[in-house]
Amino acid sequence: MNRSPNPTFWKDRSVFLTGHTGFNGGWIAHWLCEMGAKVHGYSLDPATKPSFFEKVRIADRLASSVVGDVRDLPKLSRAVDESKPEVVIHLAAQALVRESYVNPVDTFTTNLTGTVHLLETCRRAPTVKSVVVVTTDKCYANNEWVWPYRENDRLGGHDPYSASKAAAELVVASYRDSFLTDSGIHVATARAGNVIGGGDWSTDRLIPDFLRSLESGEPLQVRSTNSTRPWQHVLEPLSGYLILAESLHSQGEQFAAPWNFGPGDTGNRTVGWVVQWLADARPYALWELGTSQTVHEAEKLSLDISKAQTLLEWAPQWGLETALDKTLEWHEAWRSGANISQKTTQQIQEYVTS
Repeated sequence: MNRSPNPTFWKDRSVFLTGHTGFNGGWIAHWLCEMGAKVHGYSLDPATKPSFFEKVRIADRLASSVVGDVRDLPKLSRAVDESKPEVVIHLAAQALVRESYVNPVDTFTTNLTGTVHLLETCRRAPTVKSVVVVTTDKCYANNEWVWPYRENDRLGGHDPYSASKAAAELVVASYRDSFLTDSGIHVATARAGNVIGGGDWSTDRLIPDFLRSLESGEPLQVRSTNSTRPWQHVLEPLSGYLILAESLHSQGEQFAAPWNFGPGDTGNRTVGWVVQWLADARPYALWELGTSQTVHEAEKLSLDISKAQTLLEWAPQWGLETALDKTLEWHEAWRSGANISQKTTQQIQEYVTS
């Protein structure tokens, strides 16, 4: 049987969560609150209007919420000191490849310096026991291989986003070896594939762009239809992060390492496949080939998840078709004026019991 996050572990436990106003951060904050955790958020204001954070009313359930930049070391340190967390989950990031070409300095300072600040703060915090730093599947040196990347494959990054995340991986390894292990703090990195789900209003992402095209009636501009990505519902990697944090806390150093969280083989699909599925599901949708790539993006990317399956007893629960169905279902519930906080809870419960 596949393992699920343990509500008993999280109940009344203090958790410091960076990036809680983002798409991934909002979903995991809601899940943690559902399990009774005392969640202390630290992040910039939501990056999109609308935002998952605001629509699901995440702030109402948090133990505390600080608007702050991870590049502000004194403010970050104060927030951690005041929340006294046992578990830290670091999601705050500049997370878009194409944006990293526009603002490379912000990308590097947020993703690299921000991670340094988070780890420096944790090593001086007496209550912290486990830390999960979320990077990306794009941290690998991409050779356009047909086989999936494993955790011990070489790191790299052509674009500033990927390079910044590869550098963050090296920072985590350095802090682990130099400071954290000796302090009894266990830190791991998590590398996830392309996440989808309700409440993502980010720019320059396929599913949000598709949903915007439905509302506007304008054709979806699609580029790189042959590019393959490891698509998965956002709850898939988030469950992995939670299970990893539990394992770090209870069993320690043996889990202090990098981990891949991706879909099964059927989740590795081309952009063209996903667009065609969406067009079949919503026949009134319009799409057309957009302009050719102006920046470099990897064409083939997939993850080997056998390590997480074997050692964490984690495995994907939803196939790609289900993930897409749940994404459209959530979005349409929001559009109809349904209680979207309840809808989010319902989808988490459906995921856990699937």
